[in-house]
Amino acid sequence: MKLFPAIDLYGGQAVRLRRGDYNEMTVYERVPLDAARRFAGAGASYLHVVDLEGARDGGTPNLAVIRELAARSGLQVEVGGGIRSEDVVRTYLDAGAFRVILGTAAVTQPGFAAEMAAKYGAAVAVGVDLKDGRPAIRGWTETADVDGMAFCRRLAADGVRTVIVTDISRDGLLGGSNVALYRRMAAELPLELIASGGVTTLEDVAALRDLGLAGAILGRALYTGDLDLRRALELTGEVAP
Repeated sequence: MKLFPAIDLYGGQAVRLRRGDYNEMTVYERVPLDAARRFAGAGASYLHVVDLEGARDGGTPNLAVIRELAARSGLQVEVGGGIRSEDVVRTYLDAGAFRVILGTAAVTQPGFAAEMAAKYGAAVAVGVDLKDGRPAIRGWTETADVDGMAFCRRLAADGVRTVIVTDISRDGLLGGSNVALYRRMAAELPLELIASGGVTTLEDVAALRDLGLAGAILGRALYTGDLDLRRALELTGEVAP
């Protein structure tokens, strides 16, 4: 299982939200590259980056920061937030991202995810951010009228290989991962699943690893010191003990 330390960008800074609420935002690092280099120093190979302004409003307002992270962090960077056209997909891939994550557009633009998956293959994933079992869109400010599991099955049928699933009710609360949700999804869906939301302890990491997931995203717990990244990487075998 691969671990993805996370940097959420707002105004060029690394921040975290609680349950996706933009009114409950904490700035953890004014220079995101400093955080990324700490992650690399602990042994990480990957970085998960979300442009929160892009997710809410569209566009690429933090493109310069993302380009710097891809060029100077020493990490392989995946990017999500506001990717609603092929132009933006290509912009981020050209900026050095190894993978882009579709969100709102995968829900609201029929055929878009299938088209991008066919054209870019493993360089395209879809973020499925679940609120009360349904995908949340536009920076988690709205909820789509579709069942989350049915949506994931549709993505698999469309040729999407990787899905990043966030349980919004757990996100940013340091309350533990929704292992039951990921166990069900791993059993029922022919997808590479990456878990996100609430991963707080080494026990959370071990539980997700034991489900055979493709990866897990680590957020607030890294910034608060609740989770030691090096020890988590040792658990998943990405670095030697």
